This record gives sequence, structure tokens and C-alpha cells, in this order.
Amino acid sequence: MKRATRPQRGQRIADQIQRDLAELLRTEVRDPRIGLVTLSGVEVTPDYAHARVYFTVIGADADVAARGLNSAAGHLHNLLFKRMRIHTVPRLTFVHDTSVERGFEIDRLIEQAVGRDGK
Repeated sequence: MKRATRPQRGQRIADQIQRDLAELLRTEVRDPRIGLVTLSGVEVTPDYAHARVYFTVIGADADVAARGLNSAAGHLHNLLFKRMRIHTVPRLTFVHDTSVERGFEIDRLIEQAVGRDGK
């Protein structure tokens, strides 16, 4: 069995993609549908062919922002290809991250439950 020469390479590539995309979204994408986007994570397939980019958005509808981001995905892929020094730069798919909204909902439910017990 061949030992991995670079452990956690996939995670390092995902982290680099997230950092580079955050900068590129700020400087290169001018789509008004996007609003204020924060990238919350990137998952890269083992063959580095595809990457899911998770985002949250303020000031725009999440579905509209996802359409705007996915329409810019090809352009962002080309820009990443010029920046990164790897053989295969993954194709990007943007997915709305609902974990923040779920966290707020859980907080609200906890506050509601604590409020009932306090009476």
C-alpha cells in the first residue's frame, strides 16, 4: 500500500479555494443578485474534479444569490486556475448554508423553553 505523501491535501486545497474565492468575490464579481456573501466552507471531491462552496448571504434572497454565484462559477473557476498551482482546479457549485438560520431557530426555541420554565 502506498503511503500518502501529503496528508490532508484535500483539506488544504479546500481552504485555499475558500480564501481565494472570498477575495475574488469581493474584487471580481459585480452581480447585484449576490448581495453580501460569506463563504462558510468548501468540500472538494477526492479526485478534485468538483467543489461545493457553502455560503451565507445578507441583503439578498438565498436562492437569487445562489443563481448569481452559480452563473459566475465558470468565470471564478478560470480565475482560480490562474492563481492556484495544481493540475486540476475543481468545478464550483455554490450551495446556501442553512446552518446559521438553524442555529438562530434553535436559540429561539431554547429561549422560549427557558421562558416557560421561569414562570
